Amino acid sequence: MKPIKFLSLCAGPMLLAIVAGAAINHKTEPVKSADQTINGKGFALLELFTSEGCSSCPSADELLAKIQKESQGKPVYVLAYHVDYWNQLGWKDIFSNADYSKRQKEYSYTLNAQVYTPQVVINGKSEAVGSDERALRNAIAEGLAGSPSANITLQAQQNGDKLTVNYQVTSGSATDKLLLAVVQKSAVSKVKAGENDGRTLTHAQIVRGLYPVKLTPEKKGVSTIKLPQGFNTQGWEVVGFVQSKTNGEILSATKAQFSATSTAAL
Repeated sequence: MKPIKFLSLCAGPMLLAIVAGAAINHKTEPVKSADQTINGKGFALLELFTSEGCSSCPSADELLAKIQKESQGKPVYVLAYHVDYWNQLGWKDIFSNADYSKRQKEYSYTLNAQVYTPQVVINGKSEAVGSDERALRNAIAEGLAGSPSANITLQAQQNGDKLTVNYQVTSGSATDKLLLAVVQKSAVSKVKAGENDGRTLTHAQIVRGLYPVKLTPEKKGVSTIKLPQGFNTQGWEVVGFVQSKTNGEILSATKAQFSATSTAAL
């Protein structure tokens, strides 16, 4: 197992800013042209680890929101995980979840990377500073030019406070994991303490729940999950992705297609 490189949380803000600045200054390859033809049937899943308590994070939140808007109709999926380890420094992020901090830590092992914010993991295979637009756009272009190692289809129906998801996965390994992310598309927060004290922050693609699905031997079936309060099919979405249990690579990703909604609870 690779050793974890974890930045001290006690001195977190200063160290995180230093790491972010150093990473942005690293030499990168030229960004892919916006009108460049991308050959391939690939996808790009961007997992942003962020926090309302981090002064370096709003610029990353804005960039990922911009990418999400520009990528409508393309297989580009943005997930923003609000980690909880900044909560001890003066402001509790209402969207934070210890499970997301754990997920970031797991990536630190598979990618042999540091734990910091804002950090983006692309297709489970590489990571970059969340505000580094050049690095992210290059990674997206690379992902779109590739081919998925598996295929996934999702059909969902809301039944009161529950969501029923029909899934089917083809190809891949028998040990692969299917995860469903329930995503709130946008939110606004007024921060009253910490590094962003006094700022009004706009968030996009906030993960409000991440649910593993136990795949059947046939890799198809039905899963039911409890929805967060306020869920609706206009302001929220469900992103499903298949992840290798061996190396953390994302093999396929898609959005759930919603069928007619029923108001009756299960």
